[in-house]
Amino acid sequence: MAAPTIIQPLRTGLLAKKLGMTRIFRDDGTHVPVTVLHLDQVQVVAALTEENDGYNAVQIGWGKAKVKNVTQPMRGHYAKAKVEPKKKLVEFRVAADALLEPGTTLSAAHFSVGQKIDVCGVSIGKGFAGGMKRWNYAGLEASHGVSASHRSLGSTGNRQDPGRTFKNKKMEGHMGVDRITTLNLEVAAVDAEKGLLMIKGAVPGSKDGYVTIRDAIKRRRPVDAAYPAGIIQASIIEAAVAETPVADTPDAG
Repeated sequence: MAAPTIIQPLRTGLLAKKLGMTRIFRDDGTHVPVTVLHLDQVQVVAALTEENDGYNAVQIGWGKAKVKNVTQPMRGHYAKAKVEPKKKLVEFRVAADALLEPGTTLSAAHFSVGQKIDVCGVSIGKGFAGGMKRWNYAGLEASHGVSASHRSLGSTGNRQDPGRTFKNKKMEGHMGVDRITTLNLEVAAVDAEKGLLMIKGAVPGSKDGYVTIRDAIKRRRPVDAAYPAGIIQASIIEAAVAETPVADTPDAG
C-alpha cells in the first residue's frame, strides 16, 4: 500500500547569491564539500493575497541596488513597501497563514542544519556543444572505418519516408543557461549572523549567480522549522546599524 501523501502548508523560500565552494570539517575529522550561499538584506517587498491578486504569495528582494539604476515605477513599488531598492526580486507561493508583512527581513536561520531543500538556479553556459558533450552520445568508432568523424552523431533520420529529421532530435547546439532545480540537497551549516547558508554538494549556476531555496517538496519539513518564516527582529537590525562605524567628515574651511 502506497504511503499517504504529506501535505504541508507552504512557506516562503529564500533568495541568495552563490559565492562558490569550500569544505567544512565535522567533529570526527571528516570533511564535507559545501556550496556557500549569501543572504544580503533579504526583505519582503510585497504580499499578494487571494482577494486582490487571485493567489497568495510573497515577493522578496536581495541586496541593495543603486537608485539611479532603478526605474521610476519600481521606485514607487519599493517606496510603498518602505524598503531600499533591491538588486533581484523573486516570488514564492505561500499558504494564507504564511503571508509576511512588507519590510520583514528574512534570516538564514529560516532553514535548519540537516534539512532537505530544493535549490533552483540558471546553469553555466557552455556555448555551442557537440552531441557527445551535450547528450552523452557514444560517437563513432575511434579507429577502423571512420574518417575524421569520430565525434559525429551518426544518423539523424530515416529513409525516403519521412524524408526529414524529426523535431526535437537530440543534436549539437547551444548548451547551458537552463533553469535547473536540484532536489533534496542538505543544509550542512547555517551562519545567521553573517547571512550564510552552506549546502552539501553542488548547486546549479555560476559564481555570483542568484539561486532560490525552498523546502524540499518530496521530504517532510522539520518540526522545529520557523513558521511562517525565520525573521530577523527589527531591534537586532537597529543594533547592528548603530554599531557600524561612521567615517568622520572633514570640517569645511
